Amino acid sequence: MEARLNDQSHMPTRDTIRIAAVSDVHYGKQSQGVLQSLFSQIAERADVLLMPGDLTDYGLAEEARVLARDLTACVKIPIVAVLGNHDFESDQQDEIVRILSDAGVHMLDGDSVELQGVGFAGVKGFAGGFGRGTLGPWGEKAIKAFVQESVNEALKLESALARLKTTHRIAVLHYAPVQDTVLGEPVEIFPWLGSSRLEEPLTRYQVSAVVHGHAHRGAPEGKTTTGIPVYNVAIQVLRATYPDQPAFRIIEVPREAIVAGSIEDRRARERRSTDREPPASRVADAPGA
Repeated sequence: MEARLNDQSHMPTRDTIRIAAVSDVHYGKQSQGVLQSLFSQIAERADVLLMPGDLTDYGLAEEARVLARDLTACVKIPIVAVLGNHDFESDQQDEIVRILSDAGVHMLDGDSVELQGVGFAGVKGFAGGFGRGTLGPWGEKAIKAFVQESVNEALKLESALARLKTTHRIAVLHYAPVQDTVLGEPVEIFPWLGSSRLEEPLTRYQVSAVVHGHAHRGAPEGKTTTGIPVYNVAIQVLRATYPDQPAFRIIEVPREAIVAGSIEDRRARERRSTDREPPASRVADAPGA
């Protein structure tokens, strides 16, 4: 991957697909129009929008309807999203998924979708801690059940990634898979911000990049142990880190790689003898570029 500064003069080109990401918008009943300007900028500068959880504030269907109205009004590009912990608060998560799906959002929960030749796999994820501090399934039934939830989310992520056949795969999570991007939060709450169990599937399936939210005071960038870039795209983090730029992250993928990676496009390419073999692929990124 190649990093760039957050340069608003860098305009979209035909050579790349631009994937915008922002999470933790926490839409409430009175949020109508609050982020329409941001959504409009994203729609102008990106080809796909990712929203990694905490879409609503109290997990209410009414809040999801407000968000759906703003997205429908401003965003005409594909949207991929997962739920966050706030979206479960009122036990209306199924209705939230239905409302946003009806608005055209690809809601993922152990599922995957291919858009413009890039594969997206999404899960909420869960807590449990990182590295040597990861909670183990020992002792009371309640602890074992807690750990099993973390394991289940990792298995769902693995299953979603396994179904993707694209060259580039982007993982969309709410909870963090590495400790790097929660640094800045109180160390006492690290175990509640993510789990290292989410990291193994990312490495196994050679994910190109990971986006997540949840840690409002975390760090914007990190890496897995194998060097996969991980981005905390919580809107609170982006605003604090890049106060002079729109609060969204851009991940940029060359379109040549898309032609090479998409099954449908590859078949079409094979039928066109004049097409050349694309150069080696790469992914470039910039915050709100």
